[in-house]
Amino acid sequence: MPTIVIGADTPVGVATIEAIRPRTIELRAFVSTQEAAAGLRTGGVIAAVGDVSDGSHVAGAAFGAFCAVLVNAAATDGRETHFAPPDDVVAVWLKAMVDAGVTRVILVSDTPVDVPPAIPESAVVATAGRLPEEVAEVVAFLEDAAALPFDQMPTEWES
Repeated sequence: MPTIVIGADTPVGVATIEAIRPRTIELRAFVSTQEAAAGLRTGGVIAAVGDVSDGSHVAGAAFGAFCAVLVNAAATDGRETHFAPPDDVVAVWLKAMVDAGVTRVILVSDTPVDVPPAIPESAVVATAGRLPEEVAEVVAFLEDAAALPFDQMPTEWES
C-alpha cells in the first residue's frame, strides 16, 4: 500500500525514506525543492514539489495513500509558507490527509496534536533527544506494524 512522507527533505524525512524504501511497494514524498525531488526520484520515490502549507497540493500528493508520515520539522524549519503560518501547517496536513482518504498517520513531532476522528489510526513519534535514524527506525516499525494493535508496541518507543 502506498506511503507518503510529507517533509521528506528534512533530516528525519531523509532517514525515514531510507528506512522504509526497501519494504514499501509505492513510496511517495512531498518536498519543497526540485533538487530534493530529483534526488528522491533517482532512488525510485515518487516525489511532489510544493509549498508545505498548501493543503490542496499536499492532499493531491497523498491521494490514495494508506499511510502518511508527517514530519513536523518541515513546518517549522523556516522554509517559506504562503498558505498557512508555521503553527497551523500540521492542522492543514491533517485536513489534507482526511481529504485524501489516508487511513493511517504517523506524526513525527514533539508537539501533541489532536488527530481528526476521520483518520482511524494514528501515532506520534517524538524526536527529542533522538537522532534522525533512531526516529526513522520507530517510524519504519509503525509503518510495518499497520495491522498490529498499538498496545503491542514496545514501550521504549511510546511517545
